[in-house]
Amino acid sequence: MRADRELLDQVLGQARKYREPLTPLLQASVHNVRMHFSASRPPPRPLRIALFCLALLALASFVYALRRPLMMSAPACLAGRWHGCFDTFNGVMLMLLVALPLAALTVWALARRRLAAGVTSAWRMSLAEVGMVYGTVPLVWLTLMPGSGAGTVPGRLSVVPLQDLATMGAGGIIGNLLILAALGFFTPMRFTALASLPRILALALGCSILIETAQYVLRLDRVSSVDDVLLNTSGAVLGALASRVWWRATAEAPSALARQAPAATG
Repeated sequence: MRADRELLDQVLGQARKYREPLTPLLQASVHNVRMHFSASRPPPRPLRIALFCLALLALASFVYALRRPLMMSAPACLAGRWHGCFDTFNGVMLMLLVALPLAALTVWALARRRLAAGVTSAWRMSLAEVGMVYGTVPLVWLTLMPGSGAGTVPGRLSVVPLQDLATMGAGGIIGNLLILAALGFFTPMRFTALASLPRILALALGCSILIETAQYVLRLDRVSSVDDVLLNTSGAVLGALASRVWWRATAEAPSALARQAPAATG
């Protein structure tokens, strides 16, 4: 990034030295580069410290609230048994916490590799990639765990909107909102082409329909409900709104150049 800044300064310096006006297309390019630098600038240090402390507080609160159920699955997980660990909610949540240091190490390794290659926004890209996988795959795994009648009970459908919300309870509603929340939060930070709310909505809708279809086709003794699709999609959109401050400026920079380029060539 520093080298790109120096190159930009050299171009502007040469233009001032010879008192030659910049062409409209070059002006649009300079404007785009400046917007990119301002978008990729990291947040102030106090803000980063505050966000880190809030994340630790949220994690500590989560562990404290679920400490007893998590410890119930600890013996099975420590013994390496599938039953009681990887096929239960408590066991999957425990393994998710155990894998947190590995996920942080993966983010660090990817970011270091990108920084060595001179990639801008290396930390944000690495965090988004790991966050999408870490925050989505375990929750999707939970939704695909078979029930007691899997393989024998035919698939069940619930296609009337808002019919199942009353029987879900608060835990079921929150759980369905969280299934694709990480996908909606991190995807626009990683992929500029998907950095818009309508595209995140379409992505989450397709993923949720795919999950419900798999539950029905595989006969997992689960109800494939349209309310699950609505909640999963809503959770992804809420996640995208929560991270919008980080991806909106980056998404607007290419569109600004696209608007200025036709005017420059005309």
